[in-house]
Amino acid sequence: MAKGSVRKKGKKWYGRFYIEDESGRKVQKEFAGTESKAETEAMLRKAIADYEEKQFVGKAENITVGDMLDMWVEEELKPGNLSNGTVMSYQGTVNRIKQYPIGKRKLKTVTADHLQAFIDFLSYGGTNPDGTTSKPMSKGYMLLFSAVLQNSFRFAVFPKKLITFNPMQYVKLRGRKQETDIFSDSEEDTSSIPTITHEQFQKLEEFLKAKDNPALLPVQIAYYTGLRIGEVCGLTWQDINLEEQYLTVRRSMRYNGTRHTTEVGTTKRSKVRTVDFCDTLAAILRAARTEQRKNRFRYGEFYHLNYYKEVKEKGRTYYEVYSLQRTEEVPEDYKEISFVCLRADGAYEAPSTVGIMCRAAKKKVKGLEDFHFHTLRHTYTSNLLSGGAKPKDVQELLGHSDVSTTMNIYAHSTREAKRTSARLLDKVVGGE
Repeated sequence: MAKGSVRKKGKKWYGRFYIEDESGRKVQKEFAGTESKAETEAMLRKAIADYEEKQFVGKAENITVGDMLDMWVEEELKPGNLSNGTVMSYQGTVNRIKQYPIGKRKLKTVTADHLQAFIDFLSYGGTNPDGTTSKPMSKGYMLLFSAVLQNSFRFAVFPKKLITFNPMQYVKLRGRKQETDIFSDSEEDTSSIPTITHEQFQKLEEFLKAKDNPALLPVQIAYYTGLRIGEVCGLTWQDINLEEQYLTVRRSMRYNGTRHTTEVGTTKRSKVRTVDFCDTLAAILRAARTEQRKNRFRYGEFYHLNYYKEVKEKGRTYYEVYSLQRTEEVPEDYKEISFVCLRADGAYEAPSTVGIMCRAAKKKVKGLEDFHFHTLRHTYTSNLLSGGAKPKDVQELLGHSDVSTTMNIYAHSTREAKRTSARLLDKVVGGE
């Protein structure tokens, strides 16, 4: 059994233990602990237990954290429970981590302190090595970075055997404390999720109509259905039932920065869901379909048709999306797809171009200074809950994994709804 001890250097305690390498020689492994002797002793016990369980000495040699992350992407991000969208998010996060100094550090020298400092930097913000200022990351991004580091360092321990224990297991996500001015005269609820009023939505519609911009239809669909931007752009006319007024969410469109292609894949939860919609959206969709038929004749041979191509790579299937003019020769492996959200020339409308127009509206339309496309989803949810919709129904319409997610995010309601709820007590006291 491996034996170890702790010793103090300066203000910090260090743990060390001796193990046998493959030739039978004694090798000392030392790691940085904390300023607490008890905590460092606990870390030492965990490190020894890890070694006793796995029985190997790490062979990281000159491998950097960035090299290890690349190995993890290449060998681990394969078919399983991860959707293509999650894989792309992980790949993008890996590329971002490699741009920080931690990405260039030798894997065998990385301690829990290094990783904790990096996570704290992301959480609280600070000064980058080039002198620029880094803003604090959102909770969502923090969870993404943490997941990538946890999984990749676990991979480095086993099956790669590059290091003997996972230093990320000692790292904590420490959120920023909310500052509150208890003497402020403001009545604003800073904890509420941003939404827009119907009047503000109408101003947004007018702005996009004046520019004759194809982002108008995706914005309208999202406002009346709560779909995510990729889900809206991935809709086809086969997904729309105008007679019974419901749509089926089957796929999501996204740009793959690693492959430099636009793709359609599963939704965030990889589940198909049905969303009913109102008469107003039904009329909007009918008008859009009529306009698209007219455009086919207006543009003639210059009108675009959209296609998808199935690509299998490393055991994972991707569906790449392409637009071709009618006069262009269509490859044999291309299959036509009839997207709902199109530009005037028939080419599909991508999430990135819709996002660009939302940012333009944010600057040009008064009252939309905090607007982004996802605000439409928040607004849809707030309108339903404030109108008395059952949380379970809202959860299913949104595609959340469980109702607690819906209520945790959208626990706020409008001022009027809160006032109405509070006045219910009058009926109790009055015996009504």
